[in-house]
Amino acid sequence: MRNYDLSPLYRSTVGFDRLFSMLDQMSGPDSAASYPPYNIERTGENAYRISIAVAGFTDQDIAIEAKENALTVRGEKKAQEDRPGEVLYQGIAARSFERRFQLADYVQVTGASLENGLLHIDLVREIPEAKKPRLIPINAGSKTVIDTTAKAAA
Repeated sequence: MRNYDLSPLYRSTVGFDRLFSMLDQMSGPDSAASYPPYNIERTGENAYRISIAVAGFTDQDIAIEAKENALTVRGEKKAQEDRPGEVLYQGIAARSFERRFQLADYVQVTGASLENGLLHIDLVREIPEAKKPRLIPINAGSKTVIDTTAKAAA
């Protein structure tokens, strides 16, 4: 619905291409997809959990892929022809899906579990020591005293 012209930002910034691409993707038609529903929760200072409702799917039906700063969850239900009886009404969606999440820098997937029809994906942000803020010691401007008596005696 909303269209923003980001071209002035492209002209005056350097290195923000990925951010602008993400903004463009968010405003595209893909953002309206609502299946399967999901939650994103913060479970600690640097820990997160994505919970996706995948009722009717097993762990063999779901694939999770983490590549660079993207997390992709795919689900494809295998056909069940050996089901006894006839389905009169199917309210539980069993259609294939693909859900993508953009991850911030240094966010890593630590594990995934499937319980009670919910797929839980645990993530943690691990900032390398070199990127963490550090305190710089300040030298106390001490004056160096030159011993002039040794030069005079020689």
